Amino acid sequence: MSDYLPAEVILEILKRLPIKSLVKCRSVCKTWNSLICNPSFISTHLQASLSEPNNTPFILLRCFKKGKENYFLHYDNDDFDEFKQLQFPVFGCLSCSAVVGSCHGLVCLTFLPQDVLNFIFWNPSIQKYITLPQPNICCYTDDVRLNFGFGFDSRTNDYKLLIVGVEKGETLIEPYLFSLNENCWKRVTPASPKYAVEAGISSTFVNGALHWLGYQRGKNGGFSNAILGFDLSSEEFLEISLPESLVWLCPMDLSTMRYGESSIAVLKRDWEDGELFELWVMKEYGVVESWTKVLALHLIDQSGWFPRVLGFRENGEVLLQVDDGEMASLDLNCQQMEPHGVEVGAELLYVGSYVESLVLLDKAVDVRSVSDANHAIDSSDSDESSEGE
Repeated sequence: MSDYLPAEVILEILKRLPIKSLVKCRSVCKTWNSLICNPSFISTHLQASLSEPNNTPFILLRCFKKGKENYFLHYDNDDFDEFKQLQFPVFGCLSCSAVVGSCHGLVCLTFLPQDVLNFIFWNPSIQKYITLPQPNICCYTDDVRLNFGFGFDSRTNDYKLLIVGVEKGETLIEPYLFSLNENCWKRVTPASPKYAVEAGISSTFVNGALHWLGYQRGKNGGFSNAILGFDLSSEEFLEISLPESLVWLCPMDLSTMRYGESSIAVLKRDWEDGELFELWVMKEYGVVESWTKVLALHLIDQSGWFPRVLGFRENGEVLLQVDDGEMASLDLNCQQMEPHGVEVGAELLYVGSYVESLVLLDKAVDVRSVSDANHAIDSSDSDESSEGE
């Protein structure tokens, strides 16, 4: 085909193909393999996928079943259909993983507890991964707690991982930032607001920045809360004010999540009168006046099980975990809950939006080189993904 079609036509065809087909196309010839593995094409294909209105988005689920981790992709459609189960590899001797975040098809994993910090960027769609160099910092001391954040810098087309330390006095210390393009860590020294964040709380990546619920402790023992952000392009901290009713609450009763494509939401849980949760969304990112309470729900289930808020779906509905492990959606307009018939069990460990991509195809290690073949879910697909290398 390369002898009959101009290169630009071939490029237009290839960038419209799904990931599985592109992996197979790498074995057609060296020219195609070189084109598909080119960083420019990887980026072009990703942008085409993100901008295609007819593509059904995915939701990534990580749960613990039968003594092992399981990863599933579900369509974010009316029936929440399962697309496929992902092959989760054994990364050498590392175990006890936790998801730091997911962005553009990359899943950032950390492995704790360890004497040293270990991180991996893993693309399950193409079964490639890269092990990050270890940062030259101490993991745990009596005085320092660590938080992690993972996201994408659109200005430099780079994936970055942030480590934020909080001293016992509840002040931030100099963060460390990893760049995939540079394949190294560096200390960043921007002026940071005097806020602390709870250890082990996942960040929310949206609008090019990582977000946590930040707080200050007053002399009288009370709290003052705000959204603490870190812009991955400017490498500077930012601060977003909360609605007045959330500012003075205990920060452990609040959490952040992504809202739509470019804004954030805050979940409030109140334990005093039974159980109540409120969901606030920032309709326009960065505009404090746009904070809107979209949901207030009381616990009425006599079984004692309270729905767990997992995030927002593409259609604006709230994704919930109910009845000790079933997935359901809540329509905010009519306040109706609809179960999906998908049982994930009580140990649902991560939920996030997902898009298949070729990211890491040009620089990563084939997962098969470190995984036990018995963990392969579809060995034929795995074999095809190694052709053309």
